[in-house]
Amino acid sequence: MTKKLLLGMTFGLSLITTNLLADDPKARAIMEKVDAREDGKTIEQDMTMILIDKNGKKRTRNLHTYGKDFGKDEHSIMFFKSPADVKNTAFLTYDYDKASKDDDQWLYLPALKKVKRIPSSDKSSSFMGSDFSYFDMTDRDLEDYDFKLLKETKVRGKKVWMIEATPRNKKVIKESGYTKTIGLVRQDNYVVVRSIGFMRNGKKKYLDMARLHKQGGVWLPDVLTMTTKKGKRTLHKTVLNFKNIKLNKNIPDSMFSTRRLEKGL
Repeated sequence: MTKKLLLGMTFGLSLITTNLLADDPKARAIMEKVDAREDGKTIEQDMTMILIDKNGKKRTRNLHTYGKDFGKDEHSIMFFKSPADVKNTAFLTYDYDKASKDDDQWLYLPALKKVKRIPSSDKSSSFMGSDFSYFDMTDRDLEDYDFKLLKETKVRGKKVWMIEATPRNKKVIKESGYTKTIGLVRQDNYVVVRSIGFMRNGKKKYLDMARLHKQGGVWLPDVLTMTTKKGKRTLHKTVLNFKNIKLNKNIPDSMFSTRRLEKGL
C-alpha cells in the first residue's frame, strides 16, 4: 500500500541529513515488509461501494475489478455495473514501481464517450464521490516518506505497530493531500488494518479494514471503510465489500488498456 527531488545543493545536503535522522530504521524495515507482502499475480473480484452521507443516506454502486502484475508494476481496472447513473464508467490505473515515474490513471465517462486522463494536480480529489481519492487508489513510494515507530498496541485483539509516515517534500503533500499518515500494521501478517490520514484542509480520513481473510497464502480484505471527519463530526463514509475473489487466474494483458475502458465488460 509510494521519492522526489531535493531543492538546492547546500540546502539539499542538510535536508538529507535531517531525513536520515528523522527516519526510523525499524519503522522503515516494517514498511518494506508491508510493501513486499505477497498479494498474488492477478486478482479478479466483485466490489460493492456504499456511499453514506452525513445524514446516513446511502447510495450503492456495484463494480467488477481486475488487477495484474506487469513485472514490478501493477495495473488495475474497475468497471461500474450499476446503478444506471454510473453504469459503464470505468477506471484504469498503471501503478509504477519506479518512484521517479508518476502513476498513470484514466477515467472513462460513458455520457461523454470520452477517456479522461487524471493529472497529478487532481490526484487528491475524490474518486467517484467516495471518501477515497485518486491518490488512495495507488501504492505509496516508500522513498517519499520518513517513518517513525510510535508504539505497539492492539487492534481487535491482534498486536500492531503504530507507524507515522511524513512526506519528505511539498510535492508529495500537494499531490496526495496528506500532511502525514498514521498506520497500524498487524505484526503477524504485515497488513495495514487501520490508518489516519491528516489532510491539508484540516480534515482527517480514517481507514479501517473491518474484516479480512487468507486465501491461497494471500491476505485479502472482505470489508474496508473510509470515513472523513472534521473534528468529531463525520462528514461522509464509504464502505467497500469484496466477494467472489479469484487469485492468480489468467487475465489477458489487453484487459488493461484505454481501449478496454471504452469497450467495458
